[in-house]
Amino acid sequence: MKITKNVALFLLICFYGSHLLAQTKVYQLNLKEEINPAAWRSTKKAFEAAKQSGASVMVIDMNTYGGMLDYADSIRTKILNSKLKTIVYIDNNAASAGALISIACDKIYMVRGASIGAASVVNGNGEVLPEKYQSYMRGLMRTTAQAKGRDPKIAEAFVDPDVEVENISEKGKVLTLTTNEAIANGFCNGEAVSINDVLVKEGISDAQITQYHPTTTDFIIGFLTNPAVSSVLIIFIIGGIYFELQSPGIGFALLVAIVASLLFFAPLYIEGLAANWEILLFVAGIVLLILEIFLIPGFGIFGILGIIFMVIGLAMSLILNNFFDLSFSGDQRITQAFLIVLISMIAAIALSVIFGGNILKTSAFKRLVLSDEQQSNQGYQVKKPRIELLGKRGFAKTDLRPSGRIDIDGEWFDAVSDDGYIEHGTDILISKIENYNLVVRKA
Repeated sequence: MKITKNVALFLLICFYGSHLLAQTKVYQLNLKEEINPAAWRSTKKAFEAAKQSGASVMVIDMNTYGGMLDYADSIRTKILNSKLKTIVYIDNNAASAGALISIACDKIYMVRGASIGAASVVNGNGEVLPEKYQSYMRGLMRTTAQAKGRDPKIAEAFVDPDVEVENISEKGKVLTLTTNEAIANGFCNGEAVSINDVLVKEGISDAQITQYHPTTTDFIIGFLTNPAVSSVLIIFIIGGIYFELQSPGIGFALLVAIVASLLFFAPLYIEGLAANWEILLFVAGIVLLILEIFLIPGFGIFGILGIIFMVIGLAMSLILNNFFDLSFSGDQRITQAFLIVLISMIAAIALSVIFGGNILKTSAFKRLVLSDEQQSNQGYQVKKPRIELLGKRGFAKTDLRPSGRIDIDGEWFDAVSDDGYIEHGTDILISKIENYNLVVRKA
């Protein structure tokens, strides 16, 4: 009797073991939001996880109105280069960038009432961009459709209203296909009501499905790499630097700039967007700007180069590139990156000038800076300049910018220039004494 039980247990284990081994491993990725850096990050991690788990099928649950073209192109390329069988299930919408990603998959299934198409390149206001942007998108759609054996002309009609497809699209209208129309024209393999229904229709009736779930880190990185958030961080970076240069020694403004810089560059670096040279270029720009302000008179080549380096460092960190090879990103994305940086920098300076004084006077800010007064009754005394020094001649012991030190008959005094920048060693004349300060001009 005991032997019979052991045999039965062994057979049961063998049965369920062979059942599990016979299951097809399927990995599921949801693309339900805008196609952006977060979507690209999720796609990369999902395909890596699918490979490690031994999955043979990747199912993408799609419902998006589109997004950023460069990240959509990266996702498209990842799908095309994958050895996994790729299936997209369009649960309502696959517009613009979503259409590009969908036609890169091996199989397309759509829920009843869904649509695919409307892939013209538009700006943030929904306005159609010039022909050069449409031409690039047409090329991507055409070559992707050809790679998967779909009609390239229909793919082009998703982008260009001038492309006319007989009995399908009218000239002057961008093409969008419904579920039935997509099935009839080879852009959909069938109608389905769920992911499980899709797998059954593909002959995978006993699937072992693993779904990719973004981590907290993914959400944080996705949030910080959003263009709107990047703009705010740039405002804090430039605003912090501006306040620090205006009020040296406070320290809090510099801390704000450093924290904002870390929040700006760190997620972009993790995502492979911000390279070492781009970060170093930005830092070099700050150094050149500081040198221009504190060590070099006037505002010249160092200051201009500093601003240029900062702009390029910030903007190039926002786009896919290989040094200055920008073929990875379309013209629209490149223009958008530089506009984000320039507008944010201008906004930061404008806001600093307008609200700077008020911020410095707030009680919250005063708690962060030294506000103790040196009272005379506590033993502090101010040394009054001697009246007999008025009209005396000497020379600038240090640069006066406009304050510095002067030498009068071998004795050093603090002084303020009334004649702009005065280089050290220049002969000076004490012209007046004002508020306990020696005021000098060039002799």
